[in-house]
Amino acid sequence: MHSWVNAQPVPRFYPNVVTLQSGKAAIGEQREAIDILVKSNLPGRWSVKDSFRTLDLSRQGFELLFEARWIRNAMPAAGPSSDIVWQRETKGAAGLPFGDPDFALFTGRRGFRVVAGGMLYRAEGVVGLSNVVADAADARAVWRSLALIAAQTFPRLPLVGYESGDELKAARDAGFEVGDRLRIWVRSKD
Repeated sequence: MHSWVNAQPVPRFYPNVVTLQSGKAAIGEQREAIDILVKSNLPGRWSVKDSFRTLDLSRQGFELLFEARWIRNAMPAAGPSSDIVWQRETKGAAGLPFGDPDFALFTGRRGFRVVAGGMLYRAEGVVGLSNVVADAADARAVWRSLALIAAQTFPRLPLVGYESGDELKAARDAGFEVGDRLRIWVRSKD
């Protein structure tokens, strides 16, 4: 099993490379893979999710986009309900894998206005939650709702993701456990 995933066409806002293991041997393999990709002249902007915060890619022309913390929710927490009505989207922006049974995009509405959303992706025995959108006043309720939606959509799987700042606080307030740090690096073709 490789300690990296090579660059492939990915949906917008998803990393091209993800580190999957830590340790000296894994870091060496990851650096070699990233060097190969740098030399391949990938077009546009691409990114690396340093899942264990062990790589410094600044010398390879990457910039640190942000640091975050892993989050996990194995059991959705009960909490205050909201008036947001949730719907699974089946079509929309180009590049999103709506035909993939492991992917789900949910939007939350008040009346006809979209006020919240989040993406779920099932892989390797977990469900990833990303791209959560919520107004500050709704954030805790949105995170709880998405945890419940994930449990209904992909039953019996832990929910994972990463966040920072106010979003990390909202996830924690909604019952998510906070774990280790990670980094997201980006590189633009010169």
